[in-house]
Amino acid sequence: REIGSGSGYQTSILAELAGAVYTIERFPELSLKAQTLLGELGYSNIHYKVADGTLGWKEEAPFDRILLTAYSNRVPQPLLDQLAAGGKLLLPLGEMFSQMLTLVEKREKSYISRDVCPCVFVPLVGRYGVRSA
Repeated sequence: REIGSGSGYQTSILAELAGAVYTIERFPELSLKAQTLLGELGYSNIHYKVADGTLGWKEEAPFDRILLTAYSNRVPQPLLDQLAAGGKLLLPLGEMFSQMLTLVEKREKSYISRDVCPCVFVPLVGRYGVRSA
């Protein structure tokens, strides 16, 4: 699952790599633009939802992979809850101009995380997004 469809560019790459892509975008006009463009390009394995991405997509869970395209200073609990056993969540964690791309893997009863590389993304907006200090 992808949180943050945007223009659909990354969604199209994911659709080439996965059997099905579930993408959430908070802005209806961006989602519609991506749906139109990717539909015209022939993608039929993408499922779209307009919503707060920090809440995930409970109806379609569990997910093997979740990718966030915005940073947070915490891992949204609903996304952890929607990971399948052995599932992986990739997201930028940190503060405004200093983030670490972090990979979180769900084990039977725990989570293991590891830093991948420094990065800078826009803030994750939503109920479980970036918290103010």
